[in-house]
Formats: sequence, structure tokens, C-alpha cells
Amino acid sequence: MAVTFTDYLLDLLLNELDTQAERFDICSQNPTTFIEATNTYTLGNSTSVSVSAPEDGDTSGRKVVFSAINDGVTTGSGTATHFAITDFNSERLLFSGTLTTQQPVISGNVFTNPSFDFEIPDIA
Repeated sequence: MAVTFTDYLLDLLLNELDTQAERFDICSQNPTTFIEATNTYTLGNSTSVSVSAPEDGDTSGRKVVFSAINDGVTTGSGTATHFAITDFNSERLLFSGTLTTQQPVISGNVFTNPSFDFEIPDIA
């Protein structure tokens, strides 16, 4: 049985990112839990998370755009290879991924991250 999701349903999910994404962490490896994202593997974070309204995806489906991070503060030293987006107040990991470029960081410095798309493609 084939399934097709409507834009309405995809937008419900993407709108939740806008309302619940509160913190962006850079991590030394891919976190799979809230504690790993914000404590075990975090090397720094920013609470300046900004998400666009849902729009058509680049190839199909729907997407939102996360604005660039320009004010991240490093809290540890090491090489940041992944990121995590969390709902900090509810202690929930929303999603994680690989950074476009690995970043060596030193505790107390500022880090940046370019804007990026979170896209849900149409099911083929």
C-alpha cells in the first residue's frame, strides 16, 4: 500500500520545530538522547534558534530553514562533528545531524553555523 502525505500534514510537523526548537548544540559525536545532546557530547550551544515558516522543498515535499547561528558559546574543547536541536524546557531531543564542516573549538570561544534547510521529501 502506497502512502502520500499532504502538505498540511508535513507542515504540522515542521511548525512544531518552529515552536519547540529552543537550543542548538555542537557535539563531539552524534547524540541520540537529550542528555547526550546537552551534556555528554555538547561542546557549546546557542539559544538563538530561528526557524522559517514551512515552504515547498527544493526537490519535493516541504522544508523549513534554520537561520545562521552567530552567537554560539563553546563550553568545552574538542572537535565538533555533529549538531543537535532540542526542546530544552521539555528535555527533548528533536533531531541531530552532521555538521557541514567539522569545527575545532576551545572552551569560552564563540562559534557560528550557517543557515540550513530541514526538508521532508515526498514519499516516492
